[in-house]
Amino acid sequence: MNGTLFRYVARTYIVFAVGILAAVLTVFLVVDFVDRARNYSGEGWVWNVMLLYANKALVATQQLGPAALLLAAGASVSSLRKRGEVTAMQSLTFGPNALYLPVALCVAVACVGLIAFDEWVVVKAAQRVEEISIQRFNRWGDWGLYHNPKQWFRKGDHIFYLRSGSAQEGFEQVAILTVTPEFRLARRLDAKRMLPVEGTRWKLEGVVERSFTKEGQSQVRELAEAEYDLGATPQTFRIRPGRPEQMRVPVLREQIIARGEVGLSTGQFSLTLHNRFAYPLAGFPAAMLAVGLALRPGRKGHLTVAIVEGLIVSVTMWSLIVVARTLALSERMPPVVAAWLPATLLVVAATVLWLRGEGLLGRSGA
Repeated sequence: MNGTLFRYVARTYIVFAVGILAAVLTVFLVVDFVDRARNYSGEGWVWNVMLLYANKALVATQQLGPAALLLAAGASVSSLRKRGEVTAMQSLTFGPNALYLPVALCVAVACVGLIAFDEWVVVKAAQRVEEISIQRFNRWGDWGLYHNPKQWFRKGDHIFYLRSGSAQEGFEQVAILTVTPEFRLARRLDAKRMLPVEGTRWKLEGVVERSFTKEGQSQVRELAEAEYDLGATPQTFRIRPGRPEQMRVPVLREQIIARGEVGLSTGQFSLTLHNRFAYPLAGFPAAMLAVGLALRPGRKGHLTVAIVEGLIVSVTMWSLIVVARTLALSERMPPVVAAWLPATLLVVAATVLWLRGEGLLGRSGA
């Protein structure tokens, strides 16, 4: 393939991608500000709003990035076609790959960049957005749903209720229930304090121990302190509060394992982990689909049609993402399937159009 032509197509795509991303990002931020302007007040609110929206811009860039890549692909190819440059390429025996390959390279680099951008920039920016909203404008939203510490844990045949504290410093006012395989309560320990000793052994202070028999009888004894093997190490309780979207990949993996060990839900964390890669990478087949749509025979309208087609594909994929997420969080679909399903469908659609463009599937005209 001619290097000059490759660079020309790539440059055309990059110009459209940057312009479209800037446009949709501006519209998003302006609409968001107008919708929430009544909430911004107090001393220094102008500076705080500037900080807030600087961080929101970083978060929105990652969210809108795949859609911008899709729209830019259709718009750039349509622009070339409208100017007669696609026909000129065909007359010089250049096939559809003369357009697919430059766009594919640009989009692939952008998708990988979005993954790194999300991991190293967006995670921190999202935390900053929440901090400013809470501390400067007293907008709490669903903060408590993610940041209140977890108190109930299950490990093996032990159920722990830890009201406060940490594994390193010790827990205060704890209750530990021991159940049988039939889920019958066999023992209950209440203690004022619970401290790690070694391995799975813990020292309990101010202990009230209740034992229960199958016949329904119980025994109670009080101890100043005692050691018990509770089948859990301090690492068992390494549950971090916070939104999974605001955690980096190593932390997400750690939390999925840790939460699974103590009987907490891992669906949202697993979905977020897979989406960290699946969502940005969906921009690649989406852009290839847009190129295929822009090159289909007999297409009219060019740039306007390209934008409309891109918006239809984007809305369809967003709807599918929302449905798949809902099914995953309600445990009706595995998180890995929910995360990768939209990208997979885009790959299928883009492949079909490419095969048609190459004349390998059905008939293709000039």
